Formats: sequence, C-alpha cells, structure tokens
Amino acid sequence: MIDYPNIDPVAIEIGPLAVHWYGIMYLIGFAGAYLLGNYRAKHSAGAWSQEQVSDMIFYGAMGVILGGRIGYAFFYQFDRLLAEPLSILRVWEGGMSFHGGLIGVILAMILFARKYNKHFVDVMDFLAPLVPIGLGTGRLGNFIGGELWGRQTDVSWAMIFPTDPLQLARHPSQLYQFALEGVLLFSILWLISRTPKPRYFVSASFLAFYGLFRILVEFFREPDSHIGYIAFGWLTQGQLLSIPMLLAGLALIIYSLQKQQISQPLAAKK
Repeated sequence: MIDYPNIDPVAIEIGPLAVHWYGIMYLIGFAGAYLLGNYRAKHSAGAWSQEQVSDMIFYGAMGVILGGRIGYAFFYQFDRLLAEPLSILRVWEGGMSFHGGLIGVILAMILFARKYNKHFVDVMDFLAPLVPIGLGTGRLGNFIGGELWGRQTDVSWAMIFPTDPLQLARHPSQLYQFALEGVLLFSILWLISRTPKPRYFVSASFLAFYGLFRILVEFFREPDSHIGYIAFGWLTQGQLLSIPMLLAGLALIIYSLQKQQISQPLAAKK
C-alpha cells in the first residue's frame, strides 16, 4: 500500500478567504486550453484568430460551470432538487458533473458558432483536443481533495484516503482518470487532429474514447453512496451516462468517414 500524500486541499488562506486546489486546477485547465487553442489557431491557415479562441474559452468555461452544476443536481441529486430547488445554487457544497458540463459546453458552442458564423461541428472539432487538459487537472484536484476515491482493493498501490469514514485501502481512481481522461485522451486527440480529418471525426473520437475510458474506470471507482449501483450489481450512474457517448461517438465516426468532408480548422503540422 502507498501512503496518501495528504496535501492540504486549501492552497492559499488569507483570513476568511480560502483558495482550494480544486479551483486552481480548473484555472490551470482553462489556461492550458487557451494556450493550446492559440497554438492551433496559428496553424489554421487564418480560420481562427486569438480573439475567437479567447471567446471560445470564455463560452466554454461558462458552459462547464453552469452545465456541470446543473447536471450534478439533475443526474445525481434529483430528489433533493425536487425537494429543494434552490439547492442548485449552493455551489460551496461542491458537486460537478462531467456529463452536465458537456451538455453546457455544447449549448455554449452553439451560441459561439452563431456569433462567429462558423459551422458548429468545425467548432467542436477544434475544441475537442483542448478539453482533456481540463479533465486531467480536474481529476488531480479530486485526488488532492481526497474525493471520488475508488473501491476497496488489495493492490500494492492502494491508498487510504483521510476523507474516507471507513478508512479502507482503495484504488486511487482519480489518478486512473487523470491518466485515461487526461493524458491518454489528449495524446489520442492531438495525434488525430495534427492532419486534416473529415468533419465530425475529431469530436466524435472525443465522445467515443471518453465514453470508453469512463466506462472502464467506473469499475474501479466507488459509486456515489446515495445512488449505488443502478443495475446488475455493477452498473453505475457514470457508466449509464457514458454509454450513449460511446455509441454516439462510434456512429459519428462512421458517418464522418462516409462523408469525407474536411473540417475547417487544421492543427499544427509539425
């Protein structure tokens, strides 16, 4: 077993003001997406500008925050939402949903595409390789905060999280998600997007691979205590929400290869 590093989740504390590492990780994710977006824009043959990238990151941030919070309340605390509708405003209590954030980003990008008169799918194809940066940093934030830990295990790299009331040796599933949803997903999408691809292909690959990785890692992650398993003694809410992503991604990849219509923005060629 490996000792949990037990990093203080509060990075900076000035009087009543406490800045948590989780929030800093969000900022790092948005900053990384902005820098990489500008890098891609420089190699887009004039299809993208720095101003457009800045606006895209702003729209995306709003989509992530609003969609993530609303999605968490809807997907994971629906009974409480019905009983206490205003609970959705209690952001200090925590609770963000990736799938809700994804819906929020999609809606935000629809508005962004209309503003700049771009094809919505071209926008999503450009954005997709930027997203794993935030996903990876977010999972590191979960790990530092000692939340969303994994299931009980006896593997040699198991950890006991101080926030776990049962104090069991568990999978550090946050790090699994960092590796899969962050590092590996970014590597795949970056390699795919380095050369022109048919429209839908890059964003469809994001849907398919994220869905696959999330389904796999959920076998090691402890399900939400107030939800548990949805069915069969193993199906979790995260898997249930990710299966449509995987299927939609595969269907769009097939459609993309059949259409062979090149998306507008190109990634770096070197």
